[in-house]
Amino acid sequence: MTIRQLSETLINQIAAGEVIERPASAAKELIENALDAGATRIEVATAGGGKTLLRVTDNGSGMAPGELELAIRRHCTSKLDTDLLDIRTLGFRGEALPSIGSVARLSLLSRTADASEGAEISVTGGKVEPVRPAAANRGTVVEVRDLFFATPARLKFMKSEKAEASAISDVVRRMAIAFPHVRFVLSGSDRTTLEFPATGTDRLARIAQVLGRDFRDNAIEIDAEREGVRLTGFAGVPTFNRGNSLHQFAFVNGRPVQDKLLWSALRAAYAETIPHGRYPVAVLSIEIDPALVDVNVHPAKSDVRFRDPGLVRGLVIGAIREALGREGDRAATTGASGLMRAFRPEAQRPATAWTPAASPYRPFEPAASMPLRAEQAGFAEFATPSARSEPVFTAQQPVPDDAPQQHPLGAARAQLHENYIVAQTQDGLVIVDQHAAHERLVFEAMRNALHSRAVPAQALLIPEIIDLPEDDCDRLVAHAEEFATLGLGIERFGPGAIAVRETPAMLGEMDAAGLIRQLADELAEWDTANGLKAKLEYLAATMACHGSVRSGRRMRPEEMNALLRQMEATPGSGQCNHGRPTYIELKLSDIERLFGRS
Repeated sequence: MTIRQLSETLINQIAAGEVIERPASAAKELIENALDAGATRIEVATAGGGKTLLRVTDNGSGMAPGELELAIRRHCTSKLDTDLLDIRTLGFRGEALPSIGSVARLSLLSRTADASEGAEISVTGGKVEPVRPAAANRGTVVEVRDLFFATPARLKFMKSEKAEASAISDVVRRMAIAFPHVRFVLSGSDRTTLEFPATGTDRLARIAQVLGRDFRDNAIEIDAEREGVRLTGFAGVPTFNRGNSLHQFAFVNGRPVQDKLLWSALRAAYAETIPHGRYPVAVLSIEIDPALVDVNVHPAKSDVRFRDPGLVRGLVIGAIREALGREGDRAATTGASGLMRAFRPEAQRPATAWTPAASPYRPFEPAASMPLRAEQAGFAEFATPSARSEPVFTAQQPVPDDAPQQHPLGAARAQLHENYIVAQTQDGLVIVDQHAAHERLVFEAMRNALHSRAVPAQALLIPEIIDLPEDDCDRLVAHAEEFATLGLGIERFGPGAIAVRETPAMLGEMDAAGLIRQLADELAEWDTANGLKAKLEYLAATMACHGSVRSGRRMRPEEMNALLRQMEATPGSGQCNHGRPTYIELKLSDIERLFGRS
């Protein structure tokens, strides 16, 4: 078999397979070039989901005529000199434009600020045409037509125009969040115009443009630093969650990334606070010395590799948990919005007809009514009716002056259906799910006990010997003291085995070998072993669920108020162990709106 040199066009087409996977990949590369050029306004136009047309216009520094010829050659770039460990731009490989030009019809029109006219160059399937003068505004216009026309086989793997257009929208949204000082406009024949005006340094305002105003109302600010690595951003309260991970954004030195380490840390930070199958909403930004992170892992530059992954993972988990402990116990505003929608007439079933003549003393009595129940006569504003009686109202009792004013969750006023506590606050009311709330309180108490002292251990009559590779044994033994505080006693048993002598008493009979192998895998991947702690916390959550105030139990006024006070003092009490909200808050202004008073 004869070895031969591949042609430049074929080399570029092979490279295009890695760099340009779909129209969204091309859009990402072109937007990154515009941002590196200092653009403050970027307009993206598409047709046919980006397969027919993709045009990116910016007001950046532009390129001189002589630079246009270099721009469409492989590995020609203005963003990298000699140090691959000091990358401070989004692009640096010099592969995007030649890769696009090898599989599409590419044209570049550009003018610098000090030039009297612009210049244009075209590439069609790898064939380059000479540079020619052209009228142009300051900046650059890159137009890509008929993407993959030179490699028809790639077109067969493209998704529908709608799906490809949606992927481009996602790219623009991520870039918009990362660069709030830049105005982004996305338009095309297959979409309505999507515009994100510049917000300057107000990053939360830009995030609200992308994720909606609800996120702004339910976001907790994050700002933490550890050993030179800084984490900033916003995380949603646990009860503000979504059914997929499309509302999770991560950036490293301003670069949008899809990094499994960061997603794993985000899941761990919200453990025991979000239901299974639901995802938190978060925007995280990491600032780190470029020498401590490798962005050259893949030509698409969406994956990164940290020199100290354990440090970054621990920073993310710790910062988010600290933020949730500080503010995460508040209820999501979406709960109140849902309650408002439920009260609106158009959202209700047709009511039973009113019968004004039913009683001369009750001219507006409905044919069927559902009375509210106050369980303790004299406690709230109502006497205690039976479940089948008509509502009986008495004169309002005086409310203690300091009851609602001094407490965020107010003072209990009634218990409905033996499960829901209604409390009056200074500016509204709160409805509490008594079982969910107490379940969280019990779980937090048990978890604090786990963390404040060593977990009781049970000795095995016969130690269990687990064969493992020597590297795994070394890692496990290095964390033996940490495991001992969690009730797991291990020691080395020869060069390639671990002896388990004690296991956590809480877990009872357990698969020690499976646990040890899981911990070894975690240590190899993240250099941390949280699996055992997670198991203990999961068991604590289960025990808390079964040991909490049950639904259907009538509570005395002092018990209800004690529960409210405990919730106010417990971090994370806004949701139960399964991620459901423990209470919903309705402002007085919302109530007045229901009655047309505002």
